[in-house]
Amino acid sequence: MANFPGAELAQRGVAPDCVRTIELVRDVLARVGDKWTLLTITVLASGPLRFTALHEQVAGISQRMLSQTLRALTRDGLVTRSAYPEVPPRVEYALTPLGRSLSEAVDGLVRWIRDHQGDIAGNRDEFDRAPSAAGQPVGGGVRRR
Repeated sequence: MANFPGAELAQRGVAPDCVRTIELVRDVLARVGDKWTLLTITVLASGPLRFTALHEQVAGISQRMLSQTLRALTRDGLVTRSAYPEVPPRVEYALTPLGRSLSEAVDGLVRWIRDHQGDIAGNRDEFDRAPSAAGQPVGGGVRRR
């Protein structure tokens, strides 16, 4: 049986190819929206790195999380893993052309954030100072207990 939301979309009459596309979009957005993915992609944009060097440059990531992130990025075709038969063994990770295109998109998002960081910070401060912001759900709805 298809999992949610695919099953629900299918019940609503959405074509199977559209359901697959919607599910893939949600999955890719979840991957790309993950902070470790974005940081890893950003660090690898400067060129191939060994695991240890990558771990040192992605601040705050555990080795386990970096391994999981690299595995997922490799599975999606965004990163390559190249093992070299040397002593000691050397493994490097690099962005694929698909990964580089994602890096360019991420760079655009980072530029947008830099350009608007003052506006965003000011809006957050204003919202947080407003007396109605405390304890009120977004959208002005009534809180029910």
